[in-house]
Amino acid sequence: MSPRPRTAVIGLGAMGLPMATRLAAHLPVTAFDVAEERVAQLTAAGGTAARTPADAAREADVVLLAVRDQAQVEAALFAANGVAETLRAGATVVLTSTVGPEAARATAARLAEQGVHTVDAPVSGGPVRAGNGDLLIVVGAADKALDLARPVLDLLASTLTVVGPRPGDGQALKAINQLLAGVHIAAAAEAVALARGLGLDPATVVESLRHGAAGSFMFADRGPRMVETYANDTAPEVKSRLDIFVKDMGIVTGIAKDAHVPVPLASAAQQLYLLGEAAGLAAHDDSSVVTVLSPKSPAGGTR
Repeated sequence: MSPRPRTAVIGLGAMGLPMATRLAAHLPVTAFDVAEERVAQLTAAGGTAARTPADAAREADVVLLAVRDQAQVEAALFAANGVAETLRAGATVVLTSTVGPEAARATAARLAEQGVHTVDAPVSGGPVRAGNGDLLIVVGAADKALDLARPVLDLLASTLTVVGPRPGDGQALKAINQLLAGVHIAAAAEAVALARGLGLDPATVVESLRHGAAGSFMFADRGPRMVETYANDTAPEVKSRLDIFVKDMGIVTGIAKDAHVPVPLASAAQQLYLLGEAAGLAAHDDSSVVTVLSPKSPAGGTR
């Protein structure tokens, strides 16, 4: 395998664009996204634009998928002008999206019919770390597939954990990651909402507690964004959409049910994200879920 495999990136969203930009500094990268301005940002960073997923994959050794959900995975790979129309046998698809174990296995089975390898490699860490090659990537893949994808994964990950030999194994561990992340964001929202209800300055509360035993990465990261939600008339920059956690907590509770494992905290957090979605916050930053518990102009006793 060439140390500089020709790489196609499908999806230039919050994670896909910084990953593609990082790769384009080291590898030949061709990318597709429906948003022309994002494609333009990548070409300015040294990448090449493609008109369709099929065009992007035509000469690729590795195809990295960075789309939102399984419906977009199916469309990118198997719809008209999808990757599967042009990707050669022996190439490798790296699935970075969080779609759940069964979806990853089904996708890998369809690609295997064409002689294409699959590396199940969901990512965690956020856009800044994606651009710096500092992601946590958890992998489910056979040794040969992983070897083919290594030059790409090593540029993106500071921590790469091989969970098992099958697609779907990485998704299982990512679901546990999302369980913790989703619960931590919900807990942070409750803490900020209670601070407001008690008449405390949320900024002071967040800054104080983020350094103590009650702190977590999500509290330290989302807490200031929750404070910003109340401080400004405009919503914070969208770094992670709320509806991503609607999807991911649905995956968590679904696989937990199948495994007969109770997850009461994850289930409660899932309901909070669903309430946020119902309130019109689906495309907002996930930190905005705090306004479900403590609206910007609450009645009685809060500020």
